[in-house]
Amino acid sequence: MIMKKRQQIAILGSTGSIGTQALQVVEAYPDLYEVYCLTANNRVTELAEQARRFKPAAVVIANESLYDTLKSMLADMPDIKVYAGMKAIDEIVQADPIDIVLTAMVGFAGLSPTLHAIRAHKKICLANKETLVVAGELVCRLAAECHSPILPVDSEHSAIFQSIVGEGDNKIEKILLTASGGPFRTFTKEQLSAVTCEDALRHPTWNMGAKITIDSATMMNKGFEVIEARWLFGLDAEQIEVLVHPQSIVHSAVQFCDGAVKAQLGVPDMRLPIQYAFSFPQRLSLGSERLDLFKQPLEFFKPDFEKFRCLALAYESIRKGGNMPCIVNAANEVVNKGFLEGKCGFLEMSDIIEKTMHLVSFDANPSYDTYVATDAEARRVAMDML
Repeated sequence: MIMKKRQQIAILGSTGSIGTQALQVVEAYPDLYEVYCLTANNRVTELAEQARRFKPAAVVIANESLYDTLKSMLADMPDIKVYAGMKAIDEIVQADPIDIVLTAMVGFAGLSPTLHAIRAHKKICLANKETLVVAGELVCRLAAECHSPILPVDSEHSAIFQSIVGEGDNKIEKILLTASGGPFRTFTKEQLSAVTCEDALRHPTWNMGAKITIDSATMMNKGFEVIEARWLFGLDAEQIEVLVHPQSIVHSAVQFCDGAVKAQLGVPDMRLPIQYAFSFPQRLSLGSERLDLFKQPLEFFKPDFEKFRCLALAYESIRKGGNMPCIVNAANEVVNKGFLEGKCGFLEMSDIIEKTMHLVSFDANPSYDTYVATDAEARRVAMDML
């Protein structure tokens, strides 16, 4: 019997929510997957612990000032190569043994290593939504040229992907992108003005990192997912409809040209879309809670674009195109951090993003260098308003 080679995986952002759950999938299927590389931004202790447990060929800490700390923590494990810095992440994803790159880094920082991995013809399991938000056209064009598949890891985009598998060229009429609505979906605008950081970090359904949890509360996270869906599935903004679905059971759906709607349902468990991206087109057994449709009703509501201006701004950025989504993303990263640090209020976040959209130089046909310059300019503009 010929043993099948284990798939070698690089996990970018291994200490975050997606990264740690991806490692659970690897642990569940040691005969199928092996960790080649782990990376983290600042969580050096967690990264060292993961390295000891999974024994990858290499680890990278993005924060170069933590290199000596990580090196000393792994001094007794000489087989694990230790690197530091963003350039090292760009380089490691191109390593020949790697089959799969899971991009679970947060923010604009995920763009460069994803592009390097695509150029190296790796299979991309995409959990870093900013990659497509900032440079969707560039990323998708390069992926097509390099024959590098991009499989979505976001639960919503995975649901859409699962709903269209086997449909061939059948025309999609629209996508129904579900959203939990976050913790404030029933709040008035007056109540939203008094929301604190602690309030916003209590998400009703998902356990995510602080940045994504705040984005979910403002619904900017859903706005970014609309932009992602536009590129992943080649649709116009008008073909992507957001449905507020508090139970988070219907992860998203697709309506076809004959009116038929296909949806993917399940309990909220990010291991499922991670595992499906790894194993596609196979489905592997997953020891998780099973969906019980008798437990609760399924509710759907229209989003309030007036209260949740971030969602409206995301749609506006798609229609404008060019580097506008990049501007929105950069401004959002600034105000998200500002809100977490108490430098701006909940409703002020969308105000600053909107003003930044008007102040930063617009480019209808951006290159990679344009995206980098736009990101820097938008951050400066947004910071000035904090």
